[in-house]
Amino acid sequence: MATVHVKYLGGLRTEATHLQSGNKMITDAPTDNQGKGEAFSPTDLLATAYAACILTISGMAALTHGFDLNGTEVNVTKVMGTNPRRIVELNLEITLPHDNYSPKHRKMIEQVVHSCPVHNSLHPEIKKDIKFIYRNQ
Repeated sequence: MATVHVKYLGGLRTEATHLQSGNKMITDAPTDNQGKGEAFSPTDLLATAYAACILTISGMAALTHGFDLNGTEVNVTKVMGTNPRRIVELNLEITLPHDNYSPKHRKMIEQVVHSCPVHNSLHPEIKKDIKFIYRNQ
């Protein structure tokens, strides 16, 4: 069974439907590639999927090991290349809500991000720079 249905709406815009839930989203080509930039571009979605996957897999580890990551945030900067046009770099800044994690939990947090399925699906030539920030309370 299909996971997602995507329909071209014209004007470099698509509508994607998540078939299990019925949730919909629009994509638009970016302004630097003939689009209006009024919605996520397909490559924005890849960057978004990477951040969401990292947070999800980290949340699973936190649940399993009895600590909390609520409020953790990720900012992603996507760098595009040319010939061919593609993502060449993803810079992630992961901000955790406090700095009171044990050394064991910090190590786990910083290692688990490399085990998320999106990370493991990305081409090895895509540079992935991941920075962790622990907020002071």
